[in-house]
Amino acid sequence: MTRTTTFPALALAAALALAGCGNGQDAEAPAPGGASPAADAAPTGTTRTGTTSAGSTPAAGAAAEISGEHNDADVMFAQMMIPHHEQAVQMSEILLGKDGVPQDVRDLAERVAQTQEPEIEQMQAMLTAWGAPATPDESATAHGGHGSGMVDEQGMNWLREAEEGPEAAELYLEQMIRHHEGATEMARDEVEQGSNPEAVELAREIVEAQEAEIEEMRTMQEELSQP
Repeated sequence: MTRTTTFPALALAAALALAGCGNGQDAEAPAPGGASPAADAAPTGTTRTGTTSAGSTPAAGAAAEISGEHNDADVMFAQMMIPHHEQAVQMSEILLGKDGVPQDVRDLAERVAQTQEPEIEQMQAMLTAWGAPATPDESATAHGGHGSGMVDEQGMNWLREAEEGPEAAELYLEQMIRHHEGATEMARDEVEQGSNPEAVELAREIVEAQEAEIEEMRTMQEELSQP
């Protein structure tokens, strides 16, 4: 009895399988080029060129594009320039919170913030890629470090408390010129001593952009000083 019932069942199953192959061919057709959808999909947690996978951060994506080649000068440049840039952004935000600031000075402050915030993220990604700490040790900062051109707390308070309008603009320009001069000095050191191509290129861009802004700010100072 077992053999009698098994053969018809097998025949029926074979017939159904053949029918399925004919009727369901479109649903099972391979993707163009012979690749299946599963093979074409990127594995979870991987990042393709120009995209960021789910769960990854922009800094992590940037770090993947940074050369591992670096030396102590590269690390010092990033560690020192990050807080330097952060203060420039803070100073700009203080000024932008005041009324009556001349439009050209306001435009400059907006540009400083918009330019330096992405550079901060880029340098943070560099340190991550190199496995370096975000801040240098005390011995590295003993010679002045990121204090070059930095505004002390009293100076920051003066900017916060400055009267709105031209007075705040004049103080901002005075402080930011010195701040930019310190940044360009550090960036030149990186150009001369650094080995990481991305860090050296960023340093060159900082020198070029901030030297131009220094001249621009000096012109603004002259215009504000006119009666």
